[in-house]
Amino acid sequence: MYSLLCRHADIGILPSKKVYSEEEPLLQNQSARAGRPSWLGKFFERSITARRALLFMAILGMCMLIGDGILTPAISVLSAIQGLRGPFPSVSNAVVEVLSAVILIGLFLLQKYGTSKVSFLFSPIMAAWTFTTPIIGLYSIVHYYPGIFKAISPHYIVRFFLRNKKEGWRMLGGTVLCITGAEAMFADLGHFSKKSIQIAFLSSIYPSLILTYAGQTAYLINNVNDFSDGFYKFVPRPVYWPMFIIATLAAIVASQSLISATFSVIKQSVVLDYFPRVKVVHTSQHKEGEVYSPETNYILMVLCVSVILGFGAGNAIGNAFGVVVIMVMLITTIMLTLVMIIIWRTPPVLVALYFVPFFIMEGSYVSAVFTKIPEGGWLPFAVSIILALVMFGWYYGRQRKMEYEMANKVTVERLTELLARPEVQRVPGLCFFYSNIQDGLTPILGHYIKNMSSLHAVTVFVTLRYLLVAKVDERERILVRRLGPNGVYGCTVQYGYADSLGNGDLAAQVTSSLRRHFETTTEAGEEEAASLEAARMTGVVHVRGKMRFYVGDDAGWFDKVMLGFYEFLHGICRSALPALGTPLQQRVEIGMLYKV
Repeated sequence: MYSLLCRHADIGILPSKKVYSEEEPLLQNQSARAGRPSWLGKFFERSITARRALLFMAILGMCMLIGDGILTPAISVLSAIQGLRGPFPSVSNAVVEVLSAVILIGLFLLQKYGTSKVSFLFSPIMAAWTFTTPIIGLYSIVHYYPGIFKAISPHYIVRFFLRNKKEGWRMLGGTVLCITGAEAMFADLGHFSKKSIQIAFLSSIYPSLILTYAGQTAYLINNVNDFSDGFYKFVPRPVYWPMFIIATLAAIVASQSLISATFSVIKQSVVLDYFPRVKVVHTSQHKEGEVYSPETNYILMVLCVSVILGFGAGNAIGNAFGVVVIMVMLITTIMLTLVMIIIWRTPPVLVALYFVPFFIMEGSYVSAVFTKIPEGGWLPFAVSIILALVMFGWYYGRQRKMEYEMANKVTVERLTELLARPEVQRVPGLCFFYSNIQDGLTPILGHYIKNMSSLHAVTVFVTLRYLLVAKVDERERILVRRLGPNGVYGCTVQYGYADSLGNGDLAAQVTSSLRRHFETTTEAGEEEAASLEAARMTGVVHVRGKMRFYVGDDAGWFDKVMLGFYEFLHGICRSALPALGTPLQQRVEIGMLYKV
């Protein structure tokens, strides 16, 4: 939603890496029809403080969602395995925690194979869970308290708050766990259509939840002392073990949902240049949402197991989980309201009908769960602060680097001037010079020519262009053009999320595209083709720049800390270039220091 807002109004701070959709002209037409920005859009455009607050909120929401990805597997599997203690009271908490950790480690180790390999099991498991728990709920309602549906009347909740006052408000924090999972439903869009999610939720999930919770409540009204284990205690003995198996499998599927959501949001942030580069693998050729990140996966695994072994089966993990869930929901509500006003231009009355009730309801829950911060709720904030520092350090470094590159980019005119200098020689060979600037050439090129006083006879400036499609047609993958000076060409390599750039010989593909370009555009095509072939036979080199910050003694303390942190992150993260399959002996890196 943040990137959507930045595309439709000038409210971004960092000029993020450009991501192109399959129908870019259509998007441009839609933007043109949108006309002038709304009053709220103008406010954000004028106020740098408001823009920073918006970015902070988006970062906090993402960090909280990653915290959700840590806590959901931990609490879901742990609560399911605790069912062993019903028939076997001698089973200790330590045994439950170790078994839960083993199950989660197995789940994380299977992530690299993709959910498509096991997703055919998800539907039967969730169908069994969705249709068996309400049946037990109905049995419990009939058996223990048939009048339980009186609770639907607002009369009782008003009486509850009047009687309990502040204590009743504090109890709201405990009910948040009844709605967990709704904050991550967006991850399902990577696997199912919007309509199928709506039908499934309204026709089966929601009625199932209402009947299950009503059944548990009916049981607890007559068995008040069993509140610490309300689910397994209300399950009849004859179906206890089948329900234990179903609950454990359903907990694993729920964990998978949040793990997938975490991979998805990390991938989006990496593409938009708001998170350090990690490896992202698409495990499906057909669904963009099915992704896997090895680094993220193993960090999540370590943190999940640490939470289970550190917090155990106490209330602290539930309190931490409640804080994460309701914070993600509140931030989503605020961001979606901004989208409605700035982009969709929704009438104010409809915006108010959405925003006011949700904000009041979620705000009440947030205020209640904040009282749980000393009792375990501090964990997601600690995780979020660490992640936010990582994201802000990366963002600040990328902002400074982008500002320098845009201010010092080499234009075609400037390149012509540099090559016209008498001391600059054109050396034999074919050079692929990689640049991440879409409009212009990287400043490292000027640095290279000034210091080396040379440029290859045929030089191709390559820019990679990521498209939001699975695969780019072979005929459209490589776009070439002349840049002005003799023997200098521009090349754009377009690729989708399921394309593998390292499978073929990029040099051969580009030279083949150049030959076709020569044949169709100029009379001197044969001469240029001969020069290209001669350069290729002489030798091919792939050059990429590596610009680093030089933080001098005269720099401020903030720059010293943040840019030093950025350099550390930049040193350990993956290259900006995807694996292109170029031979090691043909690779050259050119370093350039930018004095802060």
